[in-house]
Amino acid sequence: MTSLPDVPLSVLDLSPVSEGKGVGEALRNTLDLARNAERLGYHRYWLAEHHNMPGIASSATAVLIGHVADATESIRVGSGGIMLPNHAPLVVAEQFGTLEAFHPGRIDLGIGRAPGTDQRTALALRGPGGLSAENFPEHLMELISYFEPDAARGVNAVTAEGNKPPVWLLGSSGFSAQLAGRLGLPFSFAHHFAAENTLPAVRLYRENFRPSEVLSEPYVMLGVQVIAAETDERAEYLAGPSGLTFLSLRRGRPIALPTPEDAAEYPYTEMDRAFLSERFGSSIVGGPESVRKGLDQLLADTDANELMITTMVHGHEDRVRSYEIVQDLKR
Repeated sequence: MTSLPDVPLSVLDLSPVSEGKGVGEALRNTLDLARNAERLGYHRYWLAEHHNMPGIASSATAVLIGHVADATESIRVGSGGIMLPNHAPLVVAEQFGTLEAFHPGRIDLGIGRAPGTDQRTALALRGPGGLSAENFPEHLMELISYFEPDAARGVNAVTAEGNKPPVWLLGSSGFSAQLAGRLGLPFSFAHHFAAENTLPAVRLYRENFRPSEVLSEPYVMLGVQVIAAETDERAEYLAGPSGLTFLSLRRGRPIALPTPEDAAEYPYTEMDRAFLSERFGSSIVGGPESVRKGLDQLLADTDANELMITTMVHGHEDRVRSYEIVQDLKR
């Protein structure tokens, strides 16, 4: 059974845009957090793909990965993930081959099949008659194939050939879990927003795993939301904006991350509180000992090989401090 000192800790960053701040500041904060993550000893730093959300700036994911890799020296940098139905496989192969050529041995290509946005925005990204999640396995295999030369194919991703980064499958259900297992790929599960599916998906992945040239044994990474502070009370206070942001998104009115003060003063209904309790029940929020217990329990339940921490709070200093506290728990 894995324990906290034994597992690598990594970072999932959505480049949160806080109320009263701009996208430029959010992106600069991402670079600063990446440098701090490297300093603290985090293993990898992944950027998400989301579109048409006022509180999230990580939409041009490959571009952002390049800037983060340039701003750091050794930490692995990758996508958590590229939502493949939004992109032509050839384009993704060219982008990530280029990134790997610039930063050999440091780039990860995490692939998902969700849109990362609403259906109207997905249509704008893909165009009428564009790509579909139903064809995800075929598009995935096409993408992977571009990293090897094939004279018979006729179309080649020149920058990708010989520059293949490790490919991960991301998921929040059993579909990608089974596919990742059958292909012998590492699997990253979104525990932070699909906790009810975590244990079934991890089990499916391990049951379906077939050794490959990539992996001889299953490798599970779990994405988990963690908000750590000096005390439980302070952490709960800092967690308020994340909940209010998600509540607004659910109502079709997405917003930037509000201040903790505004979140605390919001007139939540009983239904709102029940929804947020269910939605964020998998989040680990608290002081150092509470966070340690939460992470230890998650590892005991899942035997995960790696944890990827995501932290959505209004203040950048509070976000950096949260990652400091979490990494200190390994010592």
